[in-house]
Amino acid sequence: MTSSILVLGAGMVGTCTALHLQQRGFEVTLVDRRAPGQETSFGNAGLIQREAVEPYAFPRDPGFVLNAALGRGAEVHWHARGLWHMAGSLLRYWRHSHPQRHAQATQAFSQLIAHATHEHDLLMVAAGAQDLVAREGFRFVFRTPQAFDEAAQRAAVLHERFGVRYQAQNTAQLAQAEPALRPSLAGAVHWLDPWAVHNPGALVQRYADLFVARGGRVLTGDAGSLQARSASWSVQTTEGPVDAEQAVLALGPWADGAIRQLGYRFPLFIKRGYHQHYRSPAQVAQPLLDAERGYVLAPMQQGLRLTTGAEFAPMDAPPTPVQLAKAEALARELLDLGPPLPQPPWMGARPCTADMLPVMGPAPHHQGLWFNFGHAHQGFTLGPVAGRLLAEMIQGQTTWIDPRPYLPARFG
Repeated sequence: MTSSILVLGAGMVGTCTALHLQQRGFEVTLVDRRAPGQETSFGNAGLIQREAVEPYAFPRDPGFVLNAALGRGAEVHWHARGLWHMAGSLLRYWRHSHPQRHAQATQAFSQLIAHATHEHDLLMVAAGAQDLVAREGFRFVFRTPQAFDEAAQRAAVLHERFGVRYQAQNTAQLAQAEPALRPSLAGAVHWLDPWAVHNPGALVQRYADLFVARGGRVLTGDAGSLQARSASWSVQTTEGPVDAEQAVLALGPWADGAIRQLGYRFPLFIKRGYHQHYRSPAQVAQPLLDAERGYVLAPMQQGLRLTTGAEFAPMDAPPTPVQLAKAEALARELLDLGPPLPQPPWMGARPCTADMLPVMGPAPHHQGLWFNFGHAHQGFTLGPVAGRLLAEMIQGQTTWIDPRPYLPARFG
């Protein structure tokens, strides 16, 4: 007998979860307040980061922390109300970023990252989305020889431990590969395995179109209306209430508010971020991270996209694109950025957990409710992996990745 299930949240993670459940015979309804891929999944740098085997740790260098506290640099910006609101989770984040704990988190996180490009490829082929992706890697560029040497040494360690491929490029090699970069930079680490998507929101929409073509339903609705019935779950949509035997919360940065209504208190927090497109006459061969300044430049269908680092602020706080102005000035040091497009800057939020691992598995205190959120900077990368893993858990089959590090029950 076919089992029905609601998936709330039509970003990369939710859409891929819906697809994988559908492949396993579930009758799936995908619900979001907006069209698929129009929230967090829309505004990232478009990278499927096979090299990102280490989750982002809380910086422990005193100089970096002091600069962030004083508002220097483009990597971090903060609101006092945001820090106060997130204080408990951020303290736990700092503790979990201790080198020993971070190494444990990396071991679990890398098990997910290892499958990212393969799982995306399966869906891209099925969805006819190969035209949206370039498979030529991602560069970290460095301004100083010391930072470049340290990064090359670290890349060698990650290659040895996790098999991620890279090429260390000196000044001359980088200039040949990226002639549009104007200053003489110290070098680059060219990660060879990542893929670059030229329109992230469009890729999610292609996956959603595949879901619909296979018989799935995508409805507009309010995840906050989710209610447990006697033996089912119900959500309000523009087509009226929709009931299903089970439900998945894949709400990204909105997950905390949703689970709080159900009585859960997990150490979750958000990092806001911004992007702006430019009419750059310069051609960048691959996306690049200005590694010592903390922003990314990525070629997109809409123009050259400049993305910022992390802003610690409440979800509902007005936009404060301070980092975007700083990042733009830094980017103009590297290449002819050109004028910005007339559209206002985009703002979104990354859903983070204090232990740097996503939350995937059954809700501890509610029958038929499942969680799939908290993928931080890598939700776009990990959507197909997270969707498959959760679908295998829901179906009750043996999972191809050990789910224990990611289960919601770890938070009590």
